[in-house]
This record gives sequence, structure tokens and C-alpha cells, in this order.
Amino acid sequence: MRLKIGICDDDADQRNYLAERVRIWAGGKRHLIEMEQYPGAKEFLFSYEESKDFDILLLDIEMPGVGGIELAKRVRSENTAVQIVFITGYYEYFSDGFDVSALHYLIKPVDEAKLYPVLDRAVHNLSCRQRCVLLATGEADVKVPLTDILYVEAENVYVNVHALLKSYRVRMSLGKFTEQLDETFFKAHRSYVVSLKHISKITRKEITMTNGDVIPLSRGVYHEIHTALIRYL
Repeated sequence: MRLKIGICDDDADQRNYLAERVRIWAGGKRHLIEMEQYPGAKEFLFSYEESKDFDILLLDIEMPGVGGIELAKRVRSENTAVQIVFITGYYEYFSDGFDVSALHYLIKPVDEAKLYPVLDRAVHNLSCRQRCVLLATGEADVKVPLTDILYVEAENVYVNVHALLKSYRVRMSLGKFTEQLDETFFKAHRSYVVSLKHISKITRKEITMTNGDVIPLSRGVYHEIHTALIRYL
């Protein structure tokens, strides 16, 4: 697979270390990579304005000026596909990653045993992004990438498919529609199937999605969805 990877870290030694690990991983997997390194968010954003085709970003969270979280928010606001991996020395930032659908956090010092599976999952997600569902809305047939779907809601003989940019209404049962989805989706309630990718917060009674919508959680499935979410992350 051909990949464009960006590494943004104010520590030159850390950048070079990560770059070397990524090259070794790519060589072993036979991926063709284009890799760029940046000492800070300012330099990255200047380059990003010229070319926004990154597939994977490895971002240090604690950088002078604009940090990794804020940088990721700017990128995510216009790019739903890029796989974002945060590099940090502290666990306290983990909850911030929900806002930008971060793929993973890696705690410094980063080693190959933890980095390589994350990169493998990033490639898997990028491949899955090519998977779409075809929605017959009545007005037209619309192709929607699975990774753009936040959740699906059953309503009588219809399902409402809530995606990043808009919602679609399709005459189909929830069970039949779910057959088109993959393991990144979870049935949270008899009337709702949610994307693990787009969950912002979960409690024992409800789920908050990244767009702010609140979904009811069926009694007794909290531990199951919690486990699924951890496995996904």
C-alpha cells in the first residue's frame, strides 16, 4: 500500500527515532511510504496547506505553541480519513482523543511492539474506508463510506442513517441494514447501532456521539460495549 505519513514532534531525536521505526515497519510490510517530519504545529500546518493527502499522523501532544490535540482538531475538521496517533508521556490526555477520533495513544518511550500493531490497524482502517453502503433514499442512490456513519436508528419500517455530513432515511429493517456493517459497529439498543469510532463518552445508561447526539444504552450491555470500545482503541 502507498502511504503518506507525517511525524510532528519538537524533539528531533524522537522524530528521527519514530521515522526509523516506521521505515523498518514499512519495509517489512512492503508498503511504499512518503514520510515528512515537522518540529512543530506551525511547520506542519504550513506544509498541510499545500498538500492535505496524509494517511497517518504521529503527533506529539506536548509541543510549544499549538499542541498535538489542537493540531489534530484542525486537521480532523476537514479530513475524516487520516489516522491520528498521539505520542505522549502522560495518560491524562487520553479523553481528549475522543474529540478527534484518535486511533491510539502511545506512551513514551515508544517501542516497536506497541507501534507496529497500531500502524497495522491504521492501514486496515484506511483499507476499510473504501467500503461503502449504498443507500436507496427514494430521491437517489447514495454511496456512504462506513467510516462516515455515526449511528443507525430504527424507526418503524425505516432506518435513519446518521453520517458526518447529513442523515439519510432508508426503507429497511435495522437487522437487514446491520448485515452491511463491520466489526467497528455495536448494537447498543434494540433501535440503535453505533460506530465505535464515533463514540465520545459512555455511561451505564447512554452513549454520547462525537456530534453530541445521545443514544440510549440497553440495560446489561455496558460492560460489553466498554470491552468492545477498548478493543477498538
